[in-house]
Amino acid sequence: MQSRRETLKQSALLASLLAGTGLFPGYAFAFNAAAFEAKNLADALKALGVSAPQASKDVTLTAPDIAENGAVVPMGAATTLAGVKQLVLLVEKNPNALVAVFNVSDSVDANMTTRAKMGQSSDVYAVAIMNDGKAFFAKKEVKVTLGGCGG
Repeated sequence: MQSRRETLKQSALLASLLAGTGLFPGYAFAFNAAAFEAKNLADALKALGVSAPQASKDVTLTAPDIAENGAVVPMGAATTLAGVKQLVLLVEKNPNALVAVFNVSDSVDANMTTRAKMGQSSDVYAVAIMNDGKAFFAKKEVKVTLGGCGG
């Protein structure tokens, strides 16, 4: 029987070999650190290549009106628009505004859900970034009764 450490070591070796030969998908390494480290909405969107998103009824944000526990707030983003490249979730008053980025293609249903931490009541945004660079958003205020970020 193989130990956990040996399994992890072999998995890492295999991943590095596949990456070196080009057999490992390149997008698996795609990570936009600047966007995830942004302290406000404008900086996060700028790092994602978005300058002026427009409100749209074609983008849907699902989140509770009141979150009992800010450590686990369920939220989701969806759109019926064609040509979506990414769905993004942002929380305005979080220490880091960007919560999640979902890469989407025409073969993937643009309907994603996750859970996020919220330190305080805040506006939450779902943004659909299109292949042509345009962006559309939906916004909702979520009230948090018990903070989840660092406090």
